[in-house]
Amino acid sequence: MMKSFFWVMILGFFSVPASAQQIGDYPIIPVPFTNVMITDNFWKPRLETNRTVTIPYDFKKCEETGRIQNFEIAAGMKPGAFQGIRFDDSDVFKIMEGAAYSLAIHPDTALEAYMDDLIAKIAGAQEEDGYLYTNRTIDPQNPARDAGKERWSYLDQSHELYNVGHMYEAAVAHYLATGKRSFLDVAIKNADLIVNTFGPDKQYGVPGHQEIEIGLVKLYRVTGNEQYLATAKYFLDTRGRKVENAKYPQQRNAYLQSHLPVIEQDEAVGHAVRAIYMYSGMADVAAITGDKTYIAAIEKIWEDVVYRKLYITGGVGARHDGEAFGSAYELPNLTAYNETCAAIANCLWNYRMFLLKGDSKYFDVLERTLYNGFLSGIAITGDSFFYPNPLACDGNYAFNQGAKTRKEWFDCSCCPSNIVRFLPSLPGYVYATKDDEVFVNLFIGSEADIDVNGTKVHFTQTTSYPWEGTVKIKIDPDDLVDFKLRLRIPGWAVGKPVPGDLYTYYEPQNKKVSASVNGTAVPLNMEDGYLNIMRKWQKGDEVVLNLPMKINLVVSNEKVIENKGRLAMERGPLVYCAEGIDNRGHVFNLLLPEYAPVTVQWRSDLLGGLNTLKAKVPAFRVNDTGEEIKTRSHNTIAIPYYAWSHRGIGEMNVWFPMRANSVKIEAE
Repeated sequence: MMKSFFWVMILGFFSVPASAQQIGDYPIIPVPFTNVMITDNFWKPRLETNRTVTIPYDFKKCEETGRIQNFEIAAGMKPGAFQGIRFDDSDVFKIMEGAAYSLAIHPDTALEAYMDDLIAKIAGAQEEDGYLYTNRTIDPQNPARDAGKERWSYLDQSHELYNVGHMYEAAVAHYLATGKRSFLDVAIKNADLIVNTFGPDKQYGVPGHQEIEIGLVKLYRVTGNEQYLATAKYFLDTRGRKVENAKYPQQRNAYLQSHLPVIEQDEAVGHAVRAIYMYSGMADVAAITGDKTYIAAIEKIWEDVVYRKLYITGGVGARHDGEAFGSAYELPNLTAYNETCAAIANCLWNYRMFLLKGDSKYFDVLERTLYNGFLSGIAITGDSFFYPNPLACDGNYAFNQGAKTRKEWFDCSCCPSNIVRFLPSLPGYVYATKDDEVFVNLFIGSEADIDVNGTKVHFTQTTSYPWEGTVKIKIDPDDLVDFKLRLRIPGWAVGKPVPGDLYTYYEPQNKKVSASVNGTAVPLNMEDGYLNIMRKWQKGDEVVLNLPMKINLVVSNEKVIENKGRLAMERGPLVYCAEGIDNRGHVFNLLLPEYAPVTVQWRSDLLGGLNTLKAKVPAFRVNDTGEEIKTRSHNTIAIPYYAWSHRGIGEMNVWFPMRANSVKIEAE
């Protein structure tokens, strides 16, 4: 059915059938996730938890909340009214996408049968012409709130196109994992309706929530139907342009990124997830069509995000109001939104930018987001989730979806269902190729089979990353083969936490990166953030990379008002925070002077094993009468940010004041 698994998942990571002829594509090729087996102690348990806990848990929640029943009612299998929010169909599709990825690696007859049954319900809910939107099909005269009175009449908020975009992604993943066309045929029938409805000289429409653009490109990849690619580009090119005599006119709206044509946009505005899905769709279309105006636009927007709107955790979307980007340097901590879906989107976008440009700076952002802003969104147990991911918590704050503790589910559960499909994709991020080059982008214990100029090469990566910085890579080609090994040298290892000057280290990096091949040191020949090693490789060759794991104190650009006079702590790719449970119940009364000695300690007894940071710092208290402020020495303990909120509700803080006048004084 296919040459090798390639190009599905994110763009994706299965292969395109030989019958589908591409116009062009990304110059850098991902090594498919099905060719990479994660073996380390950090990520392997998380992927297994996603497979055995989170996927069945999320399906169960969809059953309990009526999301799956909506398809049964729309199919006429049972009576009833629509339950939930107008875009709840998309949650089911995203979980199905994650389940398909699981089936590609772990055959499971019970899960496959469950999927077959669910696909039959979805096919039954589809109307004869291909339309699929359960809330309107169930009760066309009384659709859900903001669905619009009739088809396509309120695309700003209806999510009709967003829903099916996720369906396309799930259907393609299922087809490539199982070889079955049942779900793919549903998607094609719907996509044909979309193609025949929207476009030049047809009905005008701009998706209010971007996603269908990504889905249409995936359908194009597996079918070769250029109408799908053209419609994805139409939805992008029409955004921000005035269309005369439109049946359902839409306003130009920065919240929806429709305020300007996409190629004229140069800053990230509006709803963060919608925006970054759009930038990802632009990258996909640009890779295939060669549209340089798209690439120029998303490069400018990327700089706006990374230089001015990125949290130290890699999170994006400062404002609860509209789940939106803020202004430049608007990065509040207690009220930070940082939706988990936005972190996932940030990873998807930065990966595409890497595939276009081949620069390690995109992976610097991706890795920071992966280990911090994304991973905090799901509990270690796999069955509770954060929607927002703030950088401080006072133990009480719980605006909107809640930010003081993870929750089992949400009315709007886009984040739990997004996590399920993202985690199985991780193996596909580790390695990539271009001609005679092999990129190692993430340091994760793994084994991979990679085709290099027609020669199969087996890679074995061994590391205790992110806890330690030594990475060993054993290379076993089937035959002698020349290729350039490109090892990403993370910015944090050379004293630069992120591209630009939004964050810097208080002290310069004083330890150097080193590397060797078969015990012999190699020169650090760097290009675009990669260490290049070119040689004729033979079975048993071993590369050892040593990344200095210094504890770094981080300062923000002075334009970030909330972080003025404050420091954060990180080690390797991990940002650290202090929780009340480790610090006598309080963290906002702690000072972190720039001279404070900080040490690292491994704790095998804590949250599955992790490194803690310890520092002796001043803590401030006021007596019962409020007349006397006392300072005492306190042994502060900090844990990785991703691990907070696993031990009850309490205070948490990432950015600590350096001076006493910024400390919150606690009562004794």
